[in-house]
Order: sequence, then structure tokens, then C-alpha cells
Amino acid sequence: MRESVYAADARSERDHWWYVGRRKLFGGLISGMGIRAGSPILDIGTSSGTNLRMLREMGFSDVTGLDSSPEAIRFCLENGLGTVRHGDINAIPFADGTFSLVLATDIIEHVDDDVGALTEVARVLKPGHNALITVPAFPILWGFQDDVSLHRRRYRMAPLLDRIRAAGLEPRTHFHFNYLLFGSIWSARQIMKVWRHPFGSESEMNSPLMNRVLSRIFDLDVMTAPRIRPPFGVSILVAARKPG
Repeated sequence: MRESVYAADARSERDHWWYVGRRKLFGGLISGMGIRAGSPILDIGTSSGTNLRMLREMGFSDVTGLDSSPEAIRFCLENGLGTVRHGDINAIPFADGTFSLVLATDIIEHVDDDVGALTEVARVLKPGHNALITVPAFPILWGFQDDVSLHRRRYRMAPLLDRIRAAGLEPRTHFHFNYLLFGSIWSARQIMKVWRHPFGSESEMNSPLMNRVLSRIFDLDVMTAPRIRPPFGVSILVAARKPG
């Protein structure tokens, strides 16, 4: 991602409706996996550290971040969010079967070889344990945030599941989320294609009132998406298990 995106996200990740709601969604799923507090966990693509914050607040004590960006590592260090190593998802610098949980949230869309990246996720995961994967969904939603985040692609569900299986993982839970705001986000991104706006990231397009309103909508979204599994959404979540 561009450094301006890291900076914007680092300023907003603690309170922004998107990050707060996403942590609630991830935290609920992780709590149901039966992972012990001292189990080793890897967060790949830490960015400004929102997952590291969540895992610490959940009481996990053996958490390692991995990011290829010195800027991301610096932001996490400055915010006291734990250990982040420099490394590439396509060549993860850990031994086979090291981790009880691997988070790869909004990362594989950044790399050319997404199957290779997922294969590396499977390699460092212990047999019988889970990876939590999220990606941006639907190419028709391509917009400013994809450009500044240096995305290679947005995904549809079926091809994503095929890639995950090809990497040696078994999808166990999968659904779209951020579906309630799908139409609004599509419309906003069409406007941003012609509007010469001053923002470095979509996370800067916020205000206290907007944040409160969108937080309530997104809270409802993340509570209902795992149950109703809507056929569309701005993002896709997959919890996948390594056989064994």
C-alpha cells in the first residue's frame, strides 16, 4: 500500500466503524475455534495493526505479525502493538506447522501469486488448525481504495474457494459481509472516480456522526452475515482448516 494509506489507517483503526466492526466479526469467529491463550498465532499483512490490537485484547500472548512494509512495521511499533517481522507472504520466514491460527486478512489481493501465498499460509499452519482469510469482493466495486491500496484484484466467492482448496486448505465457513452498505459504497466509488477529492484513503472520509451511524449499521451486518450468508457484500470471509 502507499504510505499515505498506512498513515491514515494508523490514525483511525482504533475507533473507525470498519475496523471496530471487523474486529468484532473476527473475534467472534476466533473465540469459537477453541484456541488456547498461549497458542502461537501469526497475523500476515499487519498494516497499521488492527488485528494485533484485537488479539491482544482477546488475551492471546504469543502473537507475531508479518509485513513487507517498513512503514507498517513502524506504525505497529509506535502504537505498542507487539512484534512485527519483516517478510513476504509468498515466502513466510517460519518453519512448517508453526502456528495454531494464521490470519491473512485483506492481503492476498495484493500479490500476483495468490495461490502461492495461500500455500505458504497452509505450510506454516499446524495440521487440524485454521486460517482466517478475507478479501475484497466483486470487481464492480473497484475504486479509489483499491488503487491506493495497490490491489491486484477483487474476488468472487467460487473462484476464491477454488484457490483456497488448491493451496491445500479446506474451507469450513465462508460468507460475504459488509452487505448492508454494498449499494452505498458502490455509489460512492462511482462518484469518487470523477470527484477530485483530497483524501489519501477512504478511511479519512468520516466524521463523528457518520462514524456512529455506520457503526450501528455495520454492527448489525457482522451479527447477521455469518447466519444468513448473503449472496453479496463488499468483502468475503473464509475460515479454512488444514487437514490432519
